[in-house]
Amino acid sequence: MQANQQSAIQNQKSKIKTNPKSKIQNPKLKELALTHGTPLFVIDHAAVRGNYAEFKRYLPRVQGYYAIKANADPEILKTLYNAGASFDVASIAEFNLVYENIRKLPAKERQEFIWDKIIYSNPIKDRGTLRELDQYKPLVVFDNVEEIKKIRRYAPHAGLALRIRVPNTGSMVELSSKFGASPGEAVNLIEQAAEAGLDVEGLAFHVGSQCTNVENYIQAFTISAGIMEEAASRGIELKLLDIGGGFPARYDSQVRPFRELARILNAELNRLFPKSLEILAEPGRFIAATAATLVAEVIGKSERDGKRCYYINDGIYHTFSGILFDHCQYRINAFRKGATQISAVFGPTCDALDTISQAEELPDLQVGDLVYSENIGAYTHASSTCFNGFAPAKVVHVNQ
Repeated sequence: MQANQQSAIQNQKSKIKTNPKSKIQNPKLKELALTHGTPLFVIDHAAVRGNYAEFKRYLPRVQGYYAIKANADPEILKTLYNAGASFDVASIAEFNLVYENIRKLPAKERQEFIWDKIIYSNPIKDRGTLRELDQYKPLVVFDNVEEIKKIRRYAPHAGLALRIRVPNTGSMVELSSKFGASPGEAVNLIEQAAEAGLDVEGLAFHVGSQCTNVENYIQAFTISAGIMEEAASRGIELKLLDIGGGFPARYDSQVRPFRELARILNAELNRLFPKSLEILAEPGRFIAATAATLVAEVIGKSERDGKRCYYINDGIYHTFSGILFDHCQYRINAFRKGATQISAVFGPTCDALDTISQAEELPDLQVGDLVYSENIGAYTHASSTCFNGFAPAKVVHVNQ
């Protein structure tokens, strides 16, 4: 406890906002970088397990399906599988990553796992994917008539959940413009699926990624309860509700503790839905974001228009891709101490788009110095490329 308090005090002094659950100390990061080189993407499995345990602890009624798209590293999946997690997949490749963990199970146990602990949450699936999925009798999501036709023809043994459109107000990544049936057509779609000989198990929704507006959840719950009531009036019993993802990672102190959000969600779930209803969720960012740290090296330094500029060996086309694709900003922290000044930080490629930040408060760094970014585990390395011939950061695992 004393060491953690000293670390927190030091962070406050240097005005670096860090996640209080971070377990990788600076000396360890530097040691790993010296051993493995940079850029280095360090995944802390103690944080993965801790985040999953926190989700379970504060939402005990909800079965957590890790959204693999946030970070599909097979070792993360293995850690979560061993912790008893379920999985949300959005492609056949992601399904196969999970399948590797259950391949050697007896056939009956393997099939039970697929039905009970995997959901294919992408509402749009190509025909080849549906053909391949059908043998596993999975739970899949849909949101339109054409998808019903495809599922009926290519994956008739699948169970279905209808994704509905709900408010995404204020979420960092908005999703409702692309997916989700309007609530007014929901029951009709369920009836159409049933008439096609398909089994609709329940509803699904997503309030948008990194959702700090609890009203999105409350409205989504109310909309879902209304649809379930209408369905029941037409003789249709829905057995499950997938409340999606959006659970915010604590990138900084401005994000409220998860237990505060969970307290509200629990109250609304208990108020609106019977205990017999199965509740699913798809935490991805919440599990992965705070479980990784990037270490990079300063490879260049200049003065441009009176501003100090640093060039590091990771950037927008690599681990910092989340700045562009995920609308998330990651702070650059220095191991070197000293007086700071506002500086720009660029990635290694020839593209001016490869700008990590125009306003980082950094000391006077030298070529060869190391810098690091915390809470960078979700939607970062997952979208890293080899643009300009620069390979993605090497991945190392700690606390497995």
